[in-house]
Amino acid sequence: MLEMRRRLRHSILMTATGNDGPGTEGAAESAAEADAAVARFEPRVPDGDDRTRLVCRDCGFINYENPKVVVGSVAAWEDRILLCRRAIEPRRGYWTLPAGYLEQHEEAAAGARREAWEEARAELAIDQLLAVYSIPRISQIQLIYRAALVSPDVAAGPETLELDLFPWKSIPWDDLAFPSVRWALNDYRALLGQTAFAPRSNPPEGPPEEGAE
Repeated sequence: MLEMRRRLRHSILMTATGNDGPGTEGAAESAAEADAAVARFEPRVPDGDDRTRLVCRDCGFINYENPKVVVGSVAAWEDRILLCRRAIEPRRGYWTLPAGYLEQHEEAAAGARREAWEEARAELAIDQLLAVYSIPRISQIQLIYRAALVSPDVAAGPETLELDLFPWKSIPWDDLAFPSVRWALNDYRALLGQTAFAPRSNPPEGPPEEGAE
């Protein structure tokens, strides 16, 4: 329950100040207002529900917590696949696909293109949705697209230590950041040459994720 309150406080602060925060001036005031707002919430099971939520004592507002949505891509130039070595935690120094959290009011494919640009300065031509992976342990849904690079000219963004375009036989399998990276690469390989297919999903009894992406 403390963790639920912490997340609610963070959400209130981000809504009130924007993602960049209020700066030094006003920071204490914003934090005090967030604390006061959180104090009005109590844990209870709302009518018609079956699990505990944080509910406002004053107005009855229910703070529903929903899974995060990650968008990304398996992006290729000819027979080489773009991978980025992470400059941030979790799994700093390990290789991943260009991917990240979908922003508010953002279309999913547009989010995948944005992430590719932010992490690899890569421009994508999205083909179609490759896979939908569910990671319940960290309350995460991943939408991974099959895409082609518009150009092989790529460069590391601020969240990337280095990057490369890997032939299949050179992919650093032992140093991939997350199991879902392996899933997506294998699904991409299995669907090469197919122009119409249903999006793939978690492999049977897939291993849990090591951390959020």
